Amino acid sequence: MKIEIIAGSPRLNSVTFRVALYLKNWLAQNTSHDINIIDMKEWNVPPIQSVWVSADKVPIEFRPLAERVFEADAIILVTPEYNGSYSPAMKNLLDHFPKQNRKPFGIVTASPGGLGGIRASQQLLQLVPALFGIASPNLLIVPAVDKKFSPDGDLLDESFQHAAHNFMTEFLWLSEKIVEDKVTVLSK
Repeated sequence: MKIEIIAGSPRLNSVTFRVALYLKNWLAQNTSHDINIIDMKEWNVPPIQSVWVSADKVPIEFRPLAERVFEADAIILVTPEYNGSYSPAMKNLLDHFPKQNRKPFGIVTASPGGLGGIRASQQLLQLVPALFGIASPNLLIVPAVDKKFSPDGDLLDESFQHAAHNFMTEFLWLSEKIVEDKVTVLSK
């Protein structure tokens, strides 16, 4: 299964990117899935003018990005909270693509503050079904992210390991079931 983690902050020293790194490393150590990070600070996606309906209809400079989104079996959205919502860069990216029919999504929000981006998570719970995706009901909300994860994506606060493990376990269960069901339907 191909899993793309979208690190939604375009900021150079994003603390939420730490969580994306942690998740990538955890998945690489605990699964045999193909895991990658789409880092929004590496992609200067222009404001949406039209939907990219297939990889061959995408401007050449964004084809590698588009191919990764189209080929992903599952997506984890990792975002900071900006004024009570998720990253505008992430929203712009997702708006460039057609509906993600039955694609599983994990929702992760992070903030140096005490609420961990909870308001952004609620907005993402509305966005995912609008994309025709399926949101894992177990969210990962990360308050005090700068104290929980190192810049290299290492977990600093061992008391948070349980929450991260529960999120990943539930996300993987849902994703594997959905992908398995898609293969079964296509083989009939």
